[in-house]
Amino acid sequence: MARQSCQYLAEAPGVKGEVIVGLFTPKKPPLVGVDISSTAVKLLQLSQAGGRYRVEHYAIEPLPPNAVVEKNIVEVEAVGEAVRRALARSGAKVKHAAAAVAGSAVITRIVPMPAELSDEDLEGQIQVEANQYIPYPIEEVSLDFEVLGPVRDNPEMNNVLLAASRTENVDMRVAALDLGGLTAAVVDVEAFAMENAFALIADQLNVGRDALVAVIDIGATMTTLSVLKNQRTIYSREQVFGGKQLTDEIMRRYGLSYEEAGRAKRKGGLPESYETEALQPFKESLVQQISRLLQFFYAGSEFSKVDQVVLAGGCASIEGISSMLEEQLGLPCVVANPLARMSLSNRVQAQSLTQDAPALMIAVGLAMRSFD
Repeated sequence: MARQSCQYLAEAPGVKGEVIVGLFTPKKPPLVGVDISSTAVKLLQLSQAGGRYRVEHYAIEPLPPNAVVEKNIVEVEAVGEAVRRALARSGAKVKHAAAAVAGSAVITRIVPMPAELSDEDLEGQIQVEANQYIPYPIEEVSLDFEVLGPVRDNPEMNNVLLAASRTENVDMRVAALDLGGLTAAVVDVEAFAMENAFALIADQLNVGRDALVAVIDIGATMTTLSVLKNQRTIYSREQVFGGKQLTDEIMRRYGLSYEEAGRAKRKGGLPESYETEALQPFKESLVQQISRLLQFFYAGSEFSKVDQVVLAGGCASIEGISSMLEEQLGLPCVVANPLARMSLSNRVQAQSLTQDAPALMIAVGLAMRSFD
């Protein structure tokens, strides 16, 4: 069962410093998943029939430089316009959306609570508990919680997942969706959306369910390591490094604009020397960054090795990066494709979708919220 979290009620905007009732409640209207990254808006809508998913609509729309900086929306109007363009280009007609805030913007804690508490009493107690864990004024925070189940060996207590984010982090995404013509039905956490999407690829891996899997999402400016066990995140860490470093090097070395460099990186047309002068050094730096992230995990946990590495994000599609990682880390490594077993509507171009699939993990996880 995918973890649900941080659902935003559009009919109750501006609720600050209090539990927003119903945030974990499933939503009935169909949703489009909208992943707002540092360089693009990724939009995806799924349908489901007979237990199988189908991609109905999708689009990726680039963002202007610095509209989003390290996953924080800086220019909400520019992001809203990109959402509008993506929605139009995808052909989707839905009005409700699911977006996500970065894991670094969310505090999560599992708190034991008496199982006998009523919903109303639980909400009140969550307020008290939140004050202990949140380092900023409670009136600036949006809260959510979910009862996970009994505490092991103590059935009189329940484990309750508490999630808290500064309200401005939620409000900026809600505002961008609104400007793009969508109503925010759900604001999730990226790590939980990644868990949802990971469930689609877990049985494609040659490891057991209880194996340690490192999902490494390599975006434009951030690389995020999520370590999962039993398909639940047990560790997450972000590192400021991503594909923009390669784009910047192409701009500098070949005298191209930001847009030209990005296009050349994706579609080709660069000099033969590009492979050795720019791409190979970037790949080596990327391997070093991933190795460093894994070392941080090992140093702070009881584990000394993961069983599987899964690459996601735009840079996962770089030719040879998976085999290079496998060779240098000594770990089996695959490129994520959460859409591999989905059917496609006739509006979706299969070749483009396959190329973009590793970058759509969060968008897929958000789109799956339609079926909670």
